[in-house]
Amino acid sequence: MRAARLIRMALLIQSHPGLTAAALARELEVSERTVIRDAQALQEAGVPVRSERGRVGGYFLAAGYRTRLTTLHPSEAETLFLSGLPSALRDLGLSDAAQTARLKLTATLLPSLRQAAESSVRRFHLDAPAWFREPAAPPLLPELARAVWADRPVELSYVRPGRGGAPAAAVTRVVEPYGLVLKAGAWYAVARVPGGGPEPDGGWRTYRVDRITALGPAPGAREPFVRDPDFELAAHWAARSAAFARTLLRTGVTVRLTARGLRRLPAVVDGAAVADALASASAPDAAGLVTLDLPAESEDVAFDQLARLGADAEVLAPAGLRDRFRAHAAALAALYGADPQR
Repeated sequence: MRAARLIRMALLIQSHPGLTAAALARELEVSERTVIRDAQALQEAGVPVRSERGRVGGYFLAAGYRTRLTTLHPSEAETLFLSGLPSALRDLGLSDAAQTARLKLTATLLPSLRQAAESSVRRFHLDAPAWFREPAAPPLLPELARAVWADRPVELSYVRPGRGGAPAAAVTRVVEPYGLVLKAGAWYAVARVPGGGPEPDGGWRTYRVDRITALGPAPGAREPFVRDPDFELAAHWAARSAAFARTLLRTGVTVRLTARGLRRLPAVVDGAAVADALASASAPDAAGLVTLDLPAESEDVAFDQLARLGADAEVLAPAGLRDRFRAHAAALAALYGADPQR
């Protein structure tokens, strides 16, 4: 375990000279004291690691030194050939380039590693799109991807879906495209409005790419925009996804669950709602039943979700939803109480 960490540390310093002990600690998920000890271990092993103090200090390798630690392990070669989604590369217009890169990489591998890489491709396939839908690449996706790669501001036209019965609205805006995310077969663009404006979120926007109707260079933009060095796409997406999921939970439902119903709840309710519901759960009563407050998008959604739990869930409030379950139960009792041969 430590040997692998030392190799990774040497490669990090080689590829990013000047990394501080704190930065290396974050990358390696260890303490700064461990980083200092590992640097000493590398020096003792003959790797010329040096540390420099000051504002531009950090860890460096001696000038001209290159590690010979870049030989792939078979498991690393297997993982490398699993790192891309064929459908995503095709949507982005990169399938030919990816195939050429794989061929070049394969040609440089030792025979044993080449066999490991080919074996992983035969055994594993990553299929991102959701079931029951025909995946279609948005026509403007490749052009938007090129803007993302080049840090090029763009002007886009976007169809914003209507809410509460309102019609859809067309919006045109200049944005800085920071990244693209493939979620359940749909592509999303994460972008920032230049300057941020008065918005409390700093001007960050998420656009579903198949709703972008037009895309072009931002008027007057001649240079790439300057990316925020602290921006991390994965962390941003996770935070915004969780926040968005919670904005949809506008209805509260009080429900009593059996132990089996409590176990099955995560299978029928969205993750954000489950987390909030479990935080409100009471201690089991004498019959082993737990009462909790479940957030839901609407009473219709709550009905569809909780109906899957059958008799393991009893809605206590709101009264209208409880009445709906009572009518549903009566209809089922009448249906199944009748002779099926009638």
